[in-house]
Amino acid sequence: MQALQVKRLSDDLSGTSLIDEQVPERKPGDVLVRVRAASLNFPDLLMTQGKYQFKPEVPFTSGLELAGEVVEADPSSAFQPGDKVIGGNKTGAFAEFACIPERGLSPLPHGLSFAEGAAMGATYSTAYTGLIELCGLNEGQWVMVTGASGGVGLAAVDLAKAMGAKVIAATGVDAKRERIAALYEPDAVILSEGRFREQVSEITGGKLCDIVFDPVGGDVFDECTRCVSFAGKLMVVGFTSGRIADIATNIPLIKGFSVVGLRAGEYARRFPERGAAISSEIAKLASEGRIKPAIDRILPLSQWREGFQAMASRELVGKVVFEPGT
Repeated sequence: MQALQVKRLSDDLSGTSLIDEQVPERKPGDVLVRVRAASLNFPDLLMTQGKYQFKPEVPFTSGLELAGEVVEADPSSAFQPGDKVIGGNKTGAFAEFACIPERGLSPLPHGLSFAEGAAMGATYSTAYTGLIELCGLNEGQWVMVTGASGGVGLAAVDLAKAMGAKVIAATGVDAKRERIAALYEPDAVILSEGRFREQVSEITGGKLCDIVFDPVGGDVFDECTRCVSFAGKLMVVGFTSGRIADIATNIPLIKGFSVVGLRAGEYARRFPERGAAISSEIAKLASEGRIKPAIDRILPLSQWREGFQAMASRELVGKVVFEPGT
């Protein structure tokens, strides 16, 4: 089978290549899946550089999440050969076959294609865990999402709208605003440049935002501290800007807001019953047609470099999905 292997860490993808290798041997508790689609996430790019908090030993097969068909499972497994599933692990998805712990899989939601299923897991799990599980999102609240053209940001916009929130989508690229608006119809789409607090205040009628969901960090996070309301929540989701921001503790003290850290995967591992409940709720929303992931492009795995480079250069509005074997 073909697999995308990271042989050595590098800043320019020179240590990553498509190789031929044996189909992985399934261990007890694992499920062997024929991968029909696998989506690219920002941590996949960071792991090729050794810059993500999880640092697998090289060489490793890249890829966090997939959708496909069960080939083989334990006799006692809830999954049978032919079942359509979504899920993943920290690595291994960018290959024609993958062995995934059974707890990391769930049925493909009704009405979704393999590509849509592969694009849903990590991003919507992050959005749901942050907005609903940790921040207790309520209908009618103001939510601002930065990095709103990326997979996680778009999922947060989509989910917040589905839950009845009033949503401000913020992006650093003016050319992306129209497509974000067309995809999920947020209440406003703004540029996250300079002092954008004044725009947020005007849009919300001076209330500012009950929840700020920030995957960007850096200068954007600095300004987000001015956009969160009293008793609101500012979520630290990631650092796609490349700079981990600092915050003086007198700012949340004076403004009375909470800074909430979000690691959805770790949350699900520490609280597996909640992780399963979150996956179930996301699948229900998807099956009802209330949420749907945005896909920027679908590529054969042989064109993996195009997808990684598009992510690195911030070209995307939505997810890149690879189709192994094509």
